[in-house]
Amino acid sequence: MSDFFTDFWSYYIAAIALVGIVWCVWLLFSQRKVTKVVGAPEDTGHVWDGDLRELNNPLPRWWMWMFLLACIFGLGYLVLYPGLGSYAGVLKTSSRVELEAHRQAAEQLQREVYGKYMQMDVKQVAAEPAAREIGQRLFLNYCAQCHGSDARGSRGFPNLTDNDWLYGGDPETITQTITKGRNGVMPSFASTIDGKLAGDVAQYVRSLSGLSSDPIRASRGESTFKSTCAACHGSTGKGNQALGAPNLSDRVWLYGSSEANIVDAILKGHNNHMPAHEEILTPERIRMLTAYVWGLSNIGGAGEGGKQ
Repeated sequence: MSDFFTDFWSYYIAAIALVGIVWCVWLLFSQRKVTKVVGAPEDTGHVWDGDLRELNNPLPRWWMWMFLLACIFGLGYLVLYPGLGSYAGVLKTSSRVELEAHRQAAEQLQREVYGKYMQMDVKQVAAEPAAREIGQRLFLNYCAQCHGSDARGSRGFPNLTDNDWLYGGDPETITQTITKGRNGVMPSFASTIDGKLAGDVAQYVRSLSGLSSDPIRASRGESTFKSTCAACHGSTGKGNQALGAPNLSDRVWLYGSSEANIVDAILKGHNNHMPAHEEILTPERIRMLTAYVWGLSNIGGAGEGGKQ
């Protein structure tokens, strides 16, 4: 009930609950006149199957008592437990308190399991089979939705099994990424670059990574690239990990390497958001995830993958 912004809503909910119970009790006693019938019960006039008639029989007394006891039980419950707006109840029971207690107990159990790994270097943790199994479970729960269960990513989501990193692949940087998240922005240049010139720039970008390109169009796009794009991607297109600007001189593409895809990025831009997990995961879990992600491209010779 802490989501109420003013006391009005607390009183409003409490009033609805109490008025509802009082109305039920009033309705019960207002119908006492039908609990006793002198003579034959009233015929409602409804007939089915030729001779099956509906009668207005009185309410059974046992049913009335059960109804009344249910109302009394409801009132008693609202006195003891939360239910009347922000009123906490006589017993001060709180699902949030219970949840927090369970969470702390679970975290304590996790510390006991993860304790020895917190004293080890991340690279040593990554080499431990048991630790990698824990890291994989965490990855499947918290990361696979975007990066895939095999960590090879998809369009717009980086492949974590290769050696191509937007912000750096050392353990410290991976920890920072998981903890604080990332927000990589490729601005739109539609206001300064028209579609034809964007196509020429795309041809030049393709030439940087050895893809087939039109040399004449690429030469026209080179000057625009160096005056507009080099500020982030560098004059040679090798990117800048401090900014999260991709390397455009390799064969790894986050949104595709076709001219149409590159033109789309130039004119419309991209806004990639990696959410922060510091409010979701404990430091112990973040360390296990860091070790697992680092190990994906450093243990087992995963090599360069293909973010297409």
